[in-house]
Amino acid sequence: MIVGLAKKEQGGEREREEILPSVRARLACRAGMATTTAGVASGFVQGNLAILPEKLAASFHRFCQLNPKPCPVIGMSDVGDPRIPSLGIDLDIRTDLPRYRVWRDGEVVEEPTDIMSHWRDDLVAFVLGCSFSFEEALMADDLPIRHIERNVRVPMYRTNIACQPSGPFAGPMVVSMRPFKPADAIRAVQVTTRFPSVHGAPVHLGKPELIGIKDIAKPDYGDAVPVRDDEFPVFWACGVTPQSVVATVKPEFCITHAPGYMLVTDLLNSQLAIL
Repeated sequence: MIVGLAKKEQGGEREREEILPSVRARLACRAGMATTTAGVASGFVQGNLAILPEKLAASFHRFCQLNPKPCPVIGMSDVGDPRIPSLGIDLDIRTDLPRYRVWRDGEVVEEPTDIMSHWRDDLVAFVLGCSFSFEEALMADDLPIRHIERNVRVPMYRTNIACQPSGPFAGPMVVSMRPFKPADAIRAVQVTTRFPSVHGAPVHLGKPELIGIKDIAKPDYGDAVPVRDDEFPVFWACGVTPQSVVATVKPEFCITHAPGYMLVTDLLNSQLAIL
């Protein structure tokens, strides 16, 4: 049993230890057995990841503060420290995601399942809120989530919505899309407004061309899902935005999560709701 990572349950005269689902998810990552984290560890917050050298960390932190919808910070490491105890006592940012992206000069050069060989003493890790948290609330309200029904990754698109710049960091917002019938879309807005720490309410409804999306069937990240004749697309700010910014800024070195492969934390989604 890992100290501090389990809860005790009374069963007759004996007591048993049960490891939290979030911890099990991270252990699966360390063992190389994890795939996409959609639907994993229900009830627990998942996060997007951005790891940058210390010389860029202050500017990136300010970028997140200026752009809280696509980049809501829920955790940040000390310089050179791969652990973020506020998100999980045992958490190791180097091993606990299913897949990473290593970037050099704005290009992805590797997608490893751990970053032990890439870790440096000058790195700072940022964990950003993820839409998987509000998806759980949508499903609890009986609102259908198309990409979950089809067991694929959520479709994500680069837009013409400019983020507020900070230092070298500037670029377009990335959005994720879920199709809804009009009445369900209204309810989805109400539900997700309660979760500002994980992107909050949508940034756009309907007409994708108005935000620079030329073809809804060809997402820049994730997998396409159909939008039926009685539905329209609803777009939320997305934590993949830093990857779009990295491609624009082209820093010498950084690391992100691979889209759809998130960090599972020990925070509860219910802790992030404001109502």
